Amino acid sequence: MSIRKLAATSSPQEVSAVLQEDGVVCVQNFVTPETLSGLKQDLLPLLGQAAAGDDAYFHGDKTRRLSRLFARTDHVAAIAMNPLFLEASRNILQANPPTVWCGDQQSEVVPDIQIGATQVIQILPGQGGQPLHRDDFVYLWRHPSPQRETTVNVMVALTEFTHENGGTRVIPGSHKWDDERMPKVEETVSAEMNAGDALLWLGSTYHGGGANVADAPRTGITMPYILAFLRQEENHYLSIPIEKIKAFPEELQRLLGWSMGQTYAGWIERNGQIVSPLELLKLEEFKEVGLLP
Repeated sequence: MSIRKLAATSSPQEVSAVLQEDGVVCVQNFVTPETLSGLKQDLLPLLGQAAAGDDAYFHGDKTRRLSRLFARTDHVAAIAMNPLFLEASRNILQANPPTVWCGDQQSEVVPDIQIGATQVIQILPGQGGQPLHRDDFVYLWRHPSPQRETTVNVMVALTEFTHENGGTRVIPGSHKWDDERMPKVEETVSAEMNAGDALLWLGSTYHGGGANVADAPRTGITMPYILAFLRQEENHYLSIPIEKIKAFPEELQRLLGWSMGQTYAGWIERNGQIVSPLELLKLEEFKEVGLLP
């Protein structure tokens, strides 16, 4: 089974439909040439100064990683706000909202979503293949889930992705497997993409970075959307300066976790009232985490 490719002119509904059927999809020309150039200009010099990992098994001992991307480049917002990613993620993660009782009132509650983490990942020549895994293992999710997906991830190619240079390996259809079936490398398909393309996959889809047997690095940006009632992998509250957060549009502030959900998850107390953290971002005097006016 191959990885289906869609054009950037596709609709979020088309993207989410393929994700639901295959567990993975490639969107060609996902970012504009200007965004791609800006991301490379801002991040590649920093990545070149980063040390390779010391975990040969999972994170890679010939793989460089950098997080805190919203603090390091303004261009990463174009990935988060791309409707093919954002709206497709909402279609998947907010499907089948539950109805709950609160006293004598019953209502439908649509779960919020948020950005779970950000990383630019560079697989250097000589790096072996990453163990195949599901992203939702972070949340100890069981499969097949009777309720919903936890995660929709994206990998935006900053360089060409090939089978030889470590293009992400995916098992299409594996999101429908139970937890007893072991993933095998021979079942994988390599995501081959041009720079600017993107691979989207579900948290329940088995995948892993490929082995780089080429003579040049393979570099991409990953950024999952997750259900907002789950803990984010990356602590955005401590990794992004408050003044930078304040400059973002409110929708992006919410997606980074500065919100209170419909079920009140994420609230803060201010002057004896339960309020959303968004209220703090509107205050001039709020300049540091932990200093609540």
